[in-house]
This record gives sequence, C-alpha cells and structure tokens, in this order.
Amino acid sequence: MAEAVQTEKHGFQTEVKQLLQLMIHSLYSNKEIFLRELVSNAADAADKLRFKALENNALYENDGELHVKISTDQDAGTITIVDNGIGMTRDEVIENLGTIAKSGTKDFFSKLSGDQAKDSQLIGQFGVGFYSAFIVADKVTVKTRAAGSEASQGVLWESEGEGEFSLGEIEKTQRGTEITLHLRDDEKEFLDAWKLRSIIGKYSDHISIPVRMWKDEIPESEGPDGEKTPAQPGEWETVNKATALWTRDKSDVSDDEYKEFYKHVSHDFADPLMWSHNRVEGKNEYTSLLYIPSKAPFDLWNRDQKHGLKLYVQRVFIMDDAEQFMPTYLRFVKGLLDSNDLPLNVSREILQDNKVTQSLRTGCTKRVLQMLERMAKNDTDKYQSFWTEFGNVLKEGPAEDFANKDKIAGLLRFASTHNDGDAQTVSLADYISRMNEGQDKIYYVTADSYEAAKNSPHLEIFKKKGIEVLLMGERIDEWLMSHLTEFEEKSFQSIASADIDLSELDDEDTKKAQEEAKKQVEGVEARVKEALGDKVIDVKFTHRLTDSPAVIVADNNGMTTQMMKLMQAAGQPVPDVKYHFELNPEHALIKTLADLQDEDTFKKWSEVLFDQAALSEQGSLKDPAQFVKNLNGLLMTLVK
Repeated sequence: MAEAVQTEKHGFQTEVKQLLQLMIHSLYSNKEIFLRELVSNAADAADKLRFKALENNALYENDGELHVKISTDQDAGTITIVDNGIGMTRDEVIENLGTIAKSGTKDFFSKLSGDQAKDSQLIGQFGVGFYSAFIVADKVTVKTRAAGSEASQGVLWESEGEGEFSLGEIEKTQRGTEITLHLRDDEKEFLDAWKLRSIIGKYSDHISIPVRMWKDEIPESEGPDGEKTPAQPGEWETVNKATALWTRDKSDVSDDEYKEFYKHVSHDFADPLMWSHNRVEGKNEYTSLLYIPSKAPFDLWNRDQKHGLKLYVQRVFIMDDAEQFMPTYLRFVKGLLDSNDLPLNVSREILQDNKVTQSLRTGCTKRVLQMLERMAKNDTDKYQSFWTEFGNVLKEGPAEDFANKDKIAGLLRFASTHNDGDAQTVSLADYISRMNEGQDKIYYVTADSYEAAKNSPHLEIFKKKGIEVLLMGERIDEWLMSHLTEFEEKSFQSIASADIDLSELDDEDTKKAQEEAKKQVEGVEARVKEALGDKVIDVKFTHRLTDSPAVIVADNNGMTTQMMKLMQAAGQPVPDVKYHFELNPEHALIKTLADLQDEDTFKKWSEVLFDQAALSEQGSLKDPAQFVKNLNGLLMTLVK
C-alpha cells in the first residue's frame, strides 16, 4: 500500500478539540473501552455493507467473508484494527472524523462542570465512538476506501488529537477501514495479545462477525518419550463467539453480556436500568431486545435527532434508528428488532404503510410499558431514577398514544402537597388512595416551577381543608393535562379554573360565616368591575382564599396561563386572554376597599390588587410601569 501522494491540513471543529481533551484527561479508569468502540464501529461498517450489497452484490468485490482483524507491532508500539466493511469516501472521512455530526453539541459542552468524574459520565451520554482511540494513543492513522470505489480513491487521515488533522489520497486495494493507534509510552500494556483477547471477550463477544487476532506459529517440539510434535503455522484465529446475541436463548446469555451488548448498540457509557429479550412466534415472528437507559442523552429534547431501534430482517442489518417501531414518547428506548416477516429489500416508505410494521410497533410499545410497570412495582428507587431522567418525555404519551393512555397515566409521577420537597414521587393511584371522603376529583395546579406551584394562592383553601393537590411545575404539564381528562373514573380538576366549588365539603357554621363576610363588603364586586372595565371577564367573591386578598382564574373554556406560555415558547400566536377576578370577602384589604369613598383611590386599589393577582399567577405584567405608578401613589397617601 503506497503512502499518500499529498496531504492537506484541516482544523478540528472546536467541540471535537474539547471532547478529545476531556476524554484524554477524564477517562483513564476506563481506558480499555477504546477497543470496544472501535470494534463496534467495524461491526457496524460490516452491517452496512451487507445491507447495501442486497441491491448491489458487486460491493463485496469478490470478498464476502466479513470480519475484523486486530494486530500489534511491538517495535512500533502500535495496534491496528482492520475491517472489510463499507469503508468511507473522502467526504465521509471529513464528516465522521473531523466533526461531530450530532446536533446539540454546544448544549452538551455547556453542561460540563470541570469535575472529571461527573464529566466522564456526561461523555457516556454523548457517545465517545471513534474519538476514544485518543484515550491511549498520541497519534491515530486511518486508511479507508469505500466499497465499490477505485483502489486509487483510498483516503489517509491522521491526527495527534490536538488542533488539526491531515488528509490525503492513497492507493488502497482492499475496501474497508484500517485504524492504527500509536500508543503512548505509558499505554504499552495494550500491546499484550492476551490482554487484548480478554478485552474482546469482555466487551465484543456478542459481535455477529468474527473478530480475529494473529496466533503465532508453534515450532516443532519433542516430548520426553522422544515423540515429535509437528510445527503449526501461524494463523488468524477468531477470538469472539461471532454469534448475534439476540439469536441466543435467554438462559444462555449472562447479565454482563446483555449490558455490554447495550453499550454496543447505544454507544452509552453506563449500564442500562433494565432490558427485555423476547422471541415472538405466531402471526408475526420477531425477536426484540429492548433496553431502558440509566441516563438521558444530552440531546433527548432535540426532536430532530434520530431515534429508534436497530432493524434486522432475518438477521440481516437493515437500518439504524428505525423510528417506525417505537413511539416518540419512548424515544429513549434503545435496542433492536429482528423480523422474519418484513422483506429484505424493505424501505422507509414501505415501513410506514406496512401492517406488519404496525403490529411490531404495538408489540414493542407494550413490552416497554410492561417493563416500566414492573420496575415501578418492584423497585421504586430504580423507577424514581428512571423518572428523574425520562419522566417529562413519558408525559408526551397520553397525547400520542390513546390506546395506552391509562397505562401511561399509571406510570406518571408528580409532586404534591402531601410531599415535603419537590420530588415527583406521587402516582395517581397513590393520590386516589388518599382522597377525602366525598371528594370525586383529582385536583392539580400548574405553574412555571415547583416553587411557584407550591406557593400558589389557589392552594389556600385546599390546605385549610386538608385536600391533596398535585403540584405541576414543568412546562409540559399543562399540555399533558389538556389530554389527560380522567384516571380510574376520577376526573381531573385544575384548582385555577373558574368553576371550582368545594362548598359540599363545608359545614353549616362555615357557610354562615361566609355569607356574613359577603354582606359586610356588599357592592364591592360591582364597583371593582366598573373600575377595571374590560380588563376582566367578571368580578365575584370567592372562598377559595384564606391569606390572599384576590386571585385571577382562567375561564372554564378559555386558555390557561401555562398553555399561553407554552404557545409563546413555541412561537405560536397567542390571543388576548382575559380572566375572572375573584375577591376574598374575609380579607382586611377587601374590607378596607369597601369603605373607600374616593373613586379615584378605589380605582387605583382595584388595579393594584388585580396586578398583584396577575403577577402571582403569570409571573409578569403587561404594564409593570403603571403598576409601580399606582402603588407609589397609594404609598404617598399613607406617608401624608
């Protein structure tokens, strides 16, 4: 193989430089993963070639035995990993090795804390891939040629993992990719063949193509009895099982093997929380191996990011990220699906309309929900860990998957007034089990944050009566509740809506006291309505408050504050929203307001009380300057 005729220098993308430095300095305790990642990439390249060759058998170039070969050079201090997979073109080399093609990298790096232990875990959520080679190497050389291209179209890529890489053209007779790692002086332990074999056995035993290492020749020997053992020539020896893990019986696969296979398909660094391996026979025959990760990837909320399962048909790789088999609200699930019913020449267009696809999607979705239900029932701590990472994604489910709405609702967790702290640990079943006698609704409040929800004035009467309320402080919660109307025949009720009525829970003495309070401030409703004009829908007395003088509530059929904010965040036009203004007749300020005779002062007080209620509900005001002016004017009257 000739050396490059000419090379050119290219600068790394800034994020790549940061990632390389972070891996080199933060992952020393996990150095051996470099081999796992590079072998996984080689296996993926073989899978992709096998798929493309279904339409063009010439891509095999008369070499259909796919494999990975690993060799060492003690004198040069190098490890070389060679595959005869799909290979790369010059543009693909630049895209895959010179940049990080995933979107959201800036967000990833914004989360780095400077704590090496924490940051190394974050890398695991990002996927180290090819760049893990620089954990042990101070220089990496890549020679590659895409299957089906001319031998003269080989590409040489080389870098020392600093600010730049070189790129050149070479003659490469064999398709595929050859990666040579020039090991650092303190990493020469990886030149030991036995160590490399043990790493392959640990991490790559499940790879479905042979991983081979050179077995040295054995010279002729003579035994004690004078019998001679003939010499054995050196040869390439397969050092992994080379059997697709999902095709094996569950009883023959260890937990460690399942965990390592997860890291292969997901390129995650941490172990999964849970997995399910199932072979289904009958009308549709398929095998699924589904994993629940322990940590959310950094780009979980990037809906443009590809997600889905690896798809195989009759053990032939078809595509990565086959999103047709997993609903969007379960996009965190990793794993694969191997079907016997889909055609080998399957395409994305066929998948979208295929009845078999819908059946497989239903089966995989059911399997994941069963896993989560089992986890929630048998290991609450583990489920709470899952919820912390993926709970807000699962909340998309009731809107997307009507058939499984009840199952998803049972998996939801919330903070509530029953909790001490903001932990979302309360299930809807828990809430119902604690409902007061005579209570027929599940009460909740939505806000910008847990703190805002916990301190909402709408809660006052519920705290007084000891009625539990779910506290929802995530932006998605309002959208969730617009699609979740009931659970176990109990309807949901926002405590911020205008038609809230707890009078059935009041005793006679309480009702009499409320009527007396209204009489003492009679006429205030009409005066406040006149003072505020078209700012409000109407003004009325309420007994939902105990400490606050007033509150604004959404119209029963109108848009809530949180839905309005959700639409604004999405860049959608938002109509002018008006509220009901409710006054607490038992509050001292309302009683003082009733005694005011000066209409100008009365108007200022009405506007200040309305703005205070709006500020508490919305977190901001349309005209804060006017609020300050009114408040200062009222304060000046007190000074005088």
